[in-house]
Amino acid sequence: MDKLQFSKALADIGLVLTEAQLDQFSTFEENLYAANEVMNLTRVPREECWLRHFLDSVLFQDLIPNGATVLDIGSGPGLPSWPLACARPDLQVTALDSGGKMIGFLQRNPLPNLEPILGRAEDWKVTNRFEVVTGRALAPFGIQMELSVPPCKIDGMVIPMRTPSDEKAVREFDAELLGVSLEKVETRTLPGTDIVRLFPVFRKLKKTDAQYPRSWSEIKRQPLF
Repeated sequence: MDKLQFSKALADIGLVLTEAQLDQFSTFEENLYAANEVMNLTRVPREECWLRHFLDSVLFQDLIPNGATVLDIGSGPGLPSWPLACARPDLQVTALDSGGKMIGFLQRNPLPNLEPILGRAEDWKVTNRFEVVTGRALAPFGIQMELSVPPCKIDGMVIPMRTPSDEKAVREFDAELLGVSLEKVETRTLPGTDIVRLFPVFRKLKKTDAQYPRSWSEIKRQPLF
C-alpha cells in the first residue's frame, strides 16, 4: 500500500486527509525506517507500513468522539497514537511507553496534539483523565484492561485493539470489577486483506477501586480474567 492507496482506503471509511497530512505520514514513514536501522523500533517491513501501521492504527477512529482526549498505552514508536493524532487533529493524544528509545523517537517527530510520556502504566498513577483509552499489542487482554481502565474518565471509553481470538475473553471478562461495562464489540476488516480486528468498547460507569492497577509482579502473578 502506498500513499494514494492509503488515502483512498481512508476515504472509504469516511476519513479524508489533506495533502499536507499525507505528506506528514510520508515523513513519519521515512523517519521511522531510518531510525529503525539502528534502533529496532518495528519489525513490520517498510512496504507494509501504510497498511499495517498507519491504516491499522486509524481503523477504529470513528468510535472516538470529536475533540476527545485519548491515551495510547504502550505506544511503542507511536502506534496508534501518531497516526490518530495526525489524521484527527481535533483529538488530544497522549502516548505512554516505558521505552526511552520509543518516546525519544516520538519527541523527534512531534505533532501539536500529541504528548509523548515516558513511564510504566502500572506506576503512572494517573486516574480519571482521558475520554478514550486504547493500546495496540500491549499485553494479554486482562492485563491491558487493568492498566487501561484507571486513567479513563467516568463515562469515557476503553477501546483495546484486539483480534477475534480474544472475543471469548472479552465477553467473559468481569468488567464490573474495574467499574466498566461492555457496551459493544466492533469488528473491522483491514482493507484489501482478510485480517480482522476486534474493538471491544467498554464504558466506564464508576471510579475504579484504588487498588488497581496493582504492581507489575502482582499483575503477572494473578492477571484478571
